[in-house]
Amino acid sequence: MAIRSFLILFLFFFLSSLRSVISLYEDQVGLMDWHQQYIGKVKQAVFHTHKTGRKRVVVSTEENVVASLDLRRGEIFWRHVLGPNDVIDGIDIALGKYVITLSSGGSILRAWNLPDGQMVWESSLQGSKHSKSLLLVPTNLKIEKDNVVVVFSSGRLYAVSCKDGEVLWKKDFEGESLEVQQVIQPQESDLVYVVGFSASSQFEMYQINARNGDLLKHESAAFSGRVLGEVSLVSSETVVALDSTGSILLTISFHNGKISFQQTPISNLVEDSLGPAVIIPSAVRGVFAIKMNAITIFLRVIGEGMLEVVEKTDYETAVSDALSIFEGQQAFAVVQHAGSEIHLTVKLAHDWDGNLLKESIKMDQQRGLVHKVFINNYIRTDKSHGFRVLIVMEDHSLLLLQQGAIVWSREDGLASIIDVTTSELPVERDGVSVAKVEHSLFEWLKGHMLKLKGTLMLASPEDIAAIQSMRLKSSEKSKMTRDHNGFRKLLIALTRAGKLFALHTGDGRIVWSHFLESLHKSEACQRPVGLNLYQWQVPHHHAMEENPSVLVVGRCSSSSDAVAVLSFVDTYTGKEFSSLSLVHSVAQVIPLPYTDSREQRLHLLIDADKHAHLYPKTPEASNIFQHEFSNIYWYSVEDDNGIIRGHALKNKCTGEVADEFCFDTRELWSVVFPLESEKIIATVTRKLNEVVHTQAKVIADQDVMYKYISRNLLFVATVAPKASGEIGSVTPEELWLVVYLIDTVTGRILHRVTHHGSLGPVHAVLSENWVVYHYFNLKAHRYEMSVIEIYDQSRADNKDVLKLVLGKHNLTSPISSYSRPEVITKSQSYFFTHSVKAIAVTSTAKGITSKQLLIGTIGDQVLALDKRFLDPRRSVNPTQAEKEEGIIPLTDSLPIIPQSYVTHALRVEGLRGIITVPAKLESTTLVFAHGVDLFFTQLAPSRTYDSLTEDFSYALLLITIVALVAAIFVTWILSQRKELQEKWR
Repeated sequence: MAIRSFLILFLFFFLSSLRSVISLYEDQVGLMDWHQQYIGKVKQAVFHTHKTGRKRVVVSTEENVVASLDLRRGEIFWRHVLGPNDVIDGIDIALGKYVITLSSGGSILRAWNLPDGQMVWESSLQGSKHSKSLLLVPTNLKIEKDNVVVVFSSGRLYAVSCKDGEVLWKKDFEGESLEVQQVIQPQESDLVYVVGFSASSQFEMYQINARNGDLLKHESAAFSGRVLGEVSLVSSETVVALDSTGSILLTISFHNGKISFQQTPISNLVEDSLGPAVIIPSAVRGVFAIKMNAITIFLRVIGEGMLEVVEKTDYETAVSDALSIFEGQQAFAVVQHAGSEIHLTVKLAHDWDGNLLKESIKMDQQRGLVHKVFINNYIRTDKSHGFRVLIVMEDHSLLLLQQGAIVWSREDGLASIIDVTTSELPVERDGVSVAKVEHSLFEWLKGHMLKLKGTLMLASPEDIAAIQSMRLKSSEKSKMTRDHNGFRKLLIALTRAGKLFALHTGDGRIVWSHFLESLHKSEACQRPVGLNLYQWQVPHHHAMEENPSVLVVGRCSSSSDAVAVLSFVDTYTGKEFSSLSLVHSVAQVIPLPYTDSREQRLHLLIDADKHAHLYPKTPEASNIFQHEFSNIYWYSVEDDNGIIRGHALKNKCTGEVADEFCFDTRELWSVVFPLESEKIIATVTRKLNEVVHTQAKVIADQDVMYKYISRNLLFVATVAPKASGEIGSVTPEELWLVVYLIDTVTGRILHRVTHHGSLGPVHAVLSENWVVYHYFNLKAHRYEMSVIEIYDQSRADNKDVLKLVLGKHNLTSPISSYSRPEVITKSQSYFFTHSVKAIAVTSTAKGITSKQLLIGTIGDQVLALDKRFLDPRRSVNPTQAEKEEGIIPLTDSLPIIPQSYVTHALRVEGLRGIITVPAKLESTTLVFAHGVDLFFTQLAPSRTYDSLTEDFSYALLLITIVALVAAIFVTWILSQRKELQEKWR
């Protein structure tokens, strides 16, 4: 009886613990991953602040996003990412309920429902001539009670219905050699003016009836010189432009269809004019601004094209478009950057000296300068006008200013990440107070009692809420110190704006951000661009007192021969402790596998003239480098020329660039692909920090195959030149995809395979001894994924146990890339359902855990696919031994399992890259996906076989053990009694 009671009690506790394990995954949703949504740098913004409905601002961005934002908090109501080739040219609001967007070079016009973002209609405006795309939404223009949108694109002027997108009329300008600059519709008028230049020195004006598209008048007039850049609209019948020298302002009036010119040298307006001028984009009646070096000059148009200076300032300045506030009156905003503050002024267009608003707002200097300004007004309780201003900063962040304060801000620079690396957090220091320990013990006991109540289904709703809250707190995922599992790290991200962010992997918050001085625009570096991030210093052992740091490499322009800039940033504090403006360019950066006594990694920078420069420039680094001089090889890829070259070091530089840390190089080999038959479209190598657990692979018949492991392996994919055209322009017989595996030390081609009837784009990942690549098979009209595994046959005789015992094997013999390797390959191809944007592979600390491919699909999700599905040894009917090995029966297609999506139901809009980082826990890898959105999660390809989950019920385990011990003790006592009774009988 006692034993039966014990078994029932034990079974009860076992089932209780089993229930908690089954519900574990659901409880942990959102605890191990995070997702952040962004929109990118705002190009255009339109406010919608009617009394009815939510107050919002509709924006278009450089990431081709159209979005509706809440004006109160800056949150996203809705958004649409249109794709990399669907660039938004214009945006406006029609009828108070439709968002109108013009995109794809003016060829696609769409209407979106303002409240929820649903597409209402889409019109295609095709034309044969490339031209500037312009969108105009008149407020008072109707054709047969139908409000219209006026569009100029592809050399044609269209009038499109706001209700259904039907083209009501169109006017063709394709036969004219006209570069249209503005489409203007004067208020309370049925006329539309199309103005522009032909041959850059002939001004053209077309007057068109907006109701039927008839041409009413065409005037043209020539002027001396040529026009530079854009024109500024200062009234419905006047525009201002600069001549080609940037020193003369040209005022063009077309009042009543008559064209008149007025040329004004800038030197007549400003005595100390320096250098060419640039017109600051704005649309304010009667006023415009020009910039000369660091000076901004505001000018007013008076009389018949006459100009006068109204203000001159040394501050960096941005100007908004005009906003109608009173009948016939317009206001505009001027934002000037002065140190740690910005000065905001709202003026009337006709009264420069009268300020409607003047405020100073403290601004974080890490945001850079103000790039764009958008203004909106509202009526205060005292019936006066208040203003809210939306500003776009140099770091791509978006801020709303109102009543002298920043209402909200968005870090939309994170939508344009160009490179990512990781950094460890500081080590947690010893020394914890007794009170803190006692409090933690009390919280621990309280938490486990609540979990026990939840397990026994006795918890109230308040208890359940407390359990969830305690799980979030107890996870410690957002602490700023390292954890023993290696889950807490810093993600260091470099954005297109030149700003560096540190994101905590626990919750995705921004730990610090820094706008790099070296990537700021300056006289010496006019158009700086960031290139890549590299780990510069990773302290271990004797250098633990040093903070880790990263190296940021940039150029002064997008050209490969532009001079380079380097920045060194402390990853704990975000401080830029050093920066260098180099005298040479950077075409290639090679992180070397060597470090100095301070754990600074050596880097080799290759310039456009093929000179190699060693960094850091220290005697110690030079000595280490000289010791390994003959072991350094690298390769370069010339896509346009179809050449891959191998390089090595020669001797120290001679000539103008000579110094102790500069070296000449020599070409070792080259592989030339004939341009008439092959074009390089993809190259991939192994990750530098990848760990391979073992070279041997035991197969089903207890045989051993040895992986060909080489860090010098290069995957190259080439296609037929015709494959670069549109799908459907060529037949499958004219297409081919050729894949190569090349040794980058010797240039030897180890393997070559041709896929006939296939084309790119090709996405590939190379890991250990295998490569997986994705492409399109035009012959089968399906996407395919292929795998190639390469094995080393030179070690095939290392299977004799006696040789291993006697030490007569060659496992420890030195390997040279110059010895011709004996390799065999195994390959297989499979159909795959999706188009792919990116491919990565999981990586773990010791390389023991099985691999998973992380595939970024066209739907902007990340799919985890077990590498076993891409095993080239799969067969239709695997043997029993192969089944025991884990080989899956062969199918023609790779499976898409819905539960295998790492991103769950979320989407990483505009997905561009997937980064994997090993944790200290062997079973787990950290995954970071970035695009317009960011997503982070922990992934265990072989499940968490080496750890317990965070909310494992230790209390329940303790109670089970106590109950088991008590049951054993009770059973022992009862057994003793029974034995005693039997002896008395």
